[in-house]
Amino acid sequence: MFYLSTLLVALILTLIFTPIAAQIGHRLGLVDHPDERRKHTGVIPRTGGLALFGAFTLTVLAVLLLMAGVLPNLDASWLPPQNDPKESRRFLALLIGGAFCALAGSLDDRYEFSALPQYAIQAVAGLVAVAGLIFIKHVNNPFASGFLFGPDGFPWWVVAPLTVFWFMGMMNTVNFLDGLNGLVAGVAVIFCAILAIHMIFVIQPPQLSVAVLPVALLGAALGFLVFNFAPARVFMGSSGSYFLGFVLAALGIIGGAKLATVLLILGLPILDVAWLVYSRLRRGVSVGQGGRDHLHLRLRDSGLDERTIVVGYWAFCALFGGLTLLLDDRIYKLVALIGLAIVGLIVLVWAARASNWSDA
Repeated sequence: MFYLSTLLVALILTLIFTPIAAQIGHRLGLVDHPDERRKHTGVIPRTGGLALFGAFTLTVLAVLLLMAGVLPNLDASWLPPQNDPKESRRFLALLIGGAFCALAGSLDDRYEFSALPQYAIQAVAGLVAVAGLIFIKHVNNPFASGFLFGPDGFPWWVVAPLTVFWFMGMMNTVNFLDGLNGLVAGVAVIFCAILAIHMIFVIQPPQLSVAVLPVALLGAALGFLVFNFAPARVFMGSSGSYFLGFVLAALGIIGGAKLATVLLILGLPILDVAWLVYSRLRRGVSVGQGGRDHLHLRLRDSGLDERTIVVGYWAFCALFGGLTLLLDDRIYKLVALIGLAIVGLIVLVWAARASNWSDA
């Protein structure tokens, strides 16, 4: 009942906030016009990310206040227990980092930053997470019990740059993926649903209090998808892609879901980013510039229908993400990751040739 209430609150708030955010976009001129890269019809505001940020943040703040006992006469038996004394600090870092990303993304929507300021924003967001104890310290050994680099995990001089790299990679992945109506929001829905199930029913002991985070984001993403699925009435813009990338990166760490789980859910988008970086460097093109060489745009240029591509992406992420709920053995997850990489590379090569790009 608690998680359903959390989901519904975030969903309803997003349904309320998104039309307001769209009106703000029109009034401030933060809109996208159809052009060579953007194939949509009409003038569409790109301020929907503010609704995502607002709905998620208000929902999580409400839950935190309830957990803190601000209502003394409230029956707390239906609230999930908090077992980690450092959990509140991580929640606070998540909200502060999310607010920073939404604000910085809004400035990017206004001034259209070049690649270097965008990378700086992503790096600062990663450092906020590290300061809030959201960092990568341990990675499971896929071939044996325990962790890579022993029980102490990575040395501290590795932890910070590795974590910042993770956040930058995830934020770029979401930013690059945001090219078709409903694509990013739908992938976020799948990510959060699988992560919530993993935290509540799979991982032992269950992380019941932390699970409120993916449940809240699930509700917000579902509400936004109502307005963003083709034909879209609003785009999330950089405020949404920065915010969403930051939160998804953080959830992959503090949710105890293991990096393999995140990589299986988002494997295809991450592989597309790696392929894009390789192909642009090979062609002498700036990695940070816009273009139609993303996988989803190549598929669109090859003649596939936009909704077919989006639903196909969702199915791919759901299929491999669902494996994380079924595969408990580490070596099986490694095999699944290798299989995902092979299938993904086949799709990338086919899409490159079908859309007449020369880097395949």
